[in-house]
Amino acid sequence: MKTAQEYKDSLRRRNIKVYLKGELLDPETLIDHPFIRGHVNAAAMTYALAGTREYEDLMTATSHLTGKKINRFTHIHQSAEDLVKKVKMLRMISQKTGTCYQRCVGFDAMNATYSVTYEIDQAMGTDYHQRFRKFLEYVQENDLMISGAMTDVKGDRSLRPGQQKDPDMFVHVVEKREDGIVIRGAKAHMTGMVNSHEMLIMPTMGMKENEAEYAVCCALPVDAPGVIHIFGRQTNDDRKCGGEVDQGNARYGIVGGECLTVLDNVFVPWDRVFMCGETAFSGLLVERFACYHRANYGGCKSGVSDVVIGAAALMADYSGYGKAGHIKEKLNEMIHKEETLYACSLACSCEGKCTPSGAYFVDPLLANVGKHNVTQLIYEIDRLAQDIGGGIIATMPSESDLKSPEVGHYVEKYLHGVEGVSTENRMRVARLIENMTGGTALVESMHGAGSPQAQKVMYSKLSSLENKKQFAARIAGVENDKTEER
Repeated sequence: MKTAQEYKDSLRRRNIKVYLKGELLDPETLIDHPFIRGHVNAAAMTYALAGTREYEDLMTATSHLTGKKINRFTHIHQSAEDLVKKVKMLRMISQKTGTCYQRCVGFDAMNATYSVTYEIDQAMGTDYHQRFRKFLEYVQENDLMISGAMTDVKGDRSLRPGQQKDPDMFVHVVEKREDGIVIRGAKAHMTGMVNSHEMLIMPTMGMKENEAEYAVCCALPVDAPGVIHIFGRQTNDDRKCGGEVDQGNARYGIVGGECLTVLDNVFVPWDRVFMCGETAFSGLLVERFACYHRANYGGCKSGVSDVVIGAAALMADYSGYGKAGHIKEKLNEMIHKEETLYACSLACSCEGKCTPSGAYFVDPLLANVGKHNVTQLIYEIDRLAQDIGGGIIATMPSESDLKSPEVGHYVEKYLHGVEGVSTENRMRVARLIENMTGGTALVESMHGAGSPQAQKVMYSKLSSLENKKQFAARIAGVENDKTEER
């Protein structure tokens, strides 16, 4: 397994093409860029913790392929216990970083691809599963960070992939050769892509028979020829270019450093192609991945909420109203909501079942309900944090003002709270609340792992309303009433 430093060193050896604010970054030094450095540090934590005795049980696993000790982020779930440990791991890392550490998407993509390729092979006589196992061994042996790439840009959302004026709105195969395929398109919202080693491409939706070229799943290095990454903007990201206080979470950043990844006629050899035209299984791959990923959110978001709740409590203490009854009531309400999120993730993991491949899969209904809770309860948790924090979290002068020879003494004097707490520390906590509860962080809670409507569709599909009608009819003594026709 890699250490945190070995992970960082490995990133410098890539020939990756990353544009940020219109500028092409140096591949060797881009991880030092103020916009990117925090995200790299957060991901590095997943390597550092795996090397500790304290967290070894959560952070590592035994490979079912090689029998070797591996980082859990490269593992294929072999039991419901594995699924539970994953959730506990995510909460623990989030408590330590207060942000996204970017390895979950690739982790979930690998687990989904593992089980679905097995089922494709069983039905179609292909050899995708063996190809993927070899790729997985490579990932485990080298402890690679994988970026999961599912979301297409989609163009006109009223049109199917094959109906778009520009076919590149969805990633598709443009050429099949003896040695591999050529793909073109773009993937959006790519978490941790610029500090990953490989990407795992998946279809973004279930494809119809006439959309075979869009039913593609494959792996390629993030620095493969024809791959271009355009780094995204985040709320308040220019603050990262100077000082620490105004960043809120200067060491680890906010959310996951997402980017737009362009695939401009990229060649993929056949041994890295795991689906190519099998439209009947494209929807299954999407659903498997989505459920795995939605199951995560109660883990990572409860861990992040631990930090938000702690920051709100600190701000109340630093301001002199920490013992007020209404503050305690609000903090308790926040705790209730975050533990509800955590409970959903644990529940869908405990109810996990074995797939034909031998890999374990979460309960899809509970996973979707849990993620839909995130789209609501995180907003409530953050609202209460802002309530407790007060208006100063939004209107406070900058770190530069605090350190100014001309006005610094005024900031020091008038932003001071209780005795024994420095003005700077009060400002640091206020900025942490601001950055964790606004802008990019909230949007990610809403749309990460699929927008709310996607979860509604899934749990409406998975929870049989007709069965519920029958339960009620039987208990009420209703007989021979065809309620489904009414």
